[in-house]
Amino acid sequence: MPDAVFAAEQWRQGVAAPCLSSGCMQRVSGDTSTWEANDLVPAPVIYYVRHGLTDWNVQQRLQGRHDVPLNTDGSAQAVRCGEILRDLFAGDGRSPEYFDYVSSPLIRARQTMEIIRTTLGLKPTDYCVDARLAEIAFGDWEGLTYDDVLARDKDILAKRESDNWHFLPPGGESYAQVTLRIRNWYETVGKDTVVAAHGGTARALIAHLALASPQHAARYSIDQGVVYVFEGNRLARHA
Repeated sequence: MPDAVFAAEQWRQGVAAPCLSSGCMQRVSGDTSTWEANDLVPAPVIYYVRHGLTDWNVQQRLQGRHDVPLNTDGSAQAVRCGEILRDLFAGDGRSPEYFDYVSSPLIRARQTMEIIRTTLGLKPTDYCVDARLAEIAFGDWEGLTYDDVLARDKDILAKRESDNWHFLPPGGESYAQVTLRIRNWYETVGKDTVVAAHGGTARALIAHLALASPQHAARYSIDQGVVYVFEGNRLARHA
């Protein structure tokens, strides 16, 4: 797994590097005893979708917990994710009804989930909502662009780079804190599940499952219009 450099321009644009490539990445070395125990009972497969595009994404504004709806392109991305899931399920010989469905409470994720379910021929609103899947909170930075943030504190990039996993925006959350609630959520998953949530929570799940070190997980780009499949010790990207 490449040792990504979180360049200033990438950070300013809200683009983390490197992006997960098509195909799979495998779990990094870690506590082998934990994974040996888990291997006795296969972990549920997670079909993870980041919400579709919003106007704030286009404007490169930090959304965090702000409730920003999908725009037209975002709705089309959600339809595409539904089509990808339909093909994946058909390839496995399973119907969409077999799976659990859960969303972040934020409207951009819920709209994504409802479009996905409609595309799969399911009742749009028949899914669970879990607050633990909400996006990482950016606190006082929400609604700002990265240029706005840098204008307030020109040294903020260096501060974040010194420890991007524990870095805490004013009034916000660190990735370390998000991972605690994602771990709590993941431990309650009982069957293969479709998730509509956010980039920050996806990075936390990657770290929790030891697919990357925390410092690397915080830098990975989680794309829209893509289905990420967490299965065992592998993560596949389907676009």
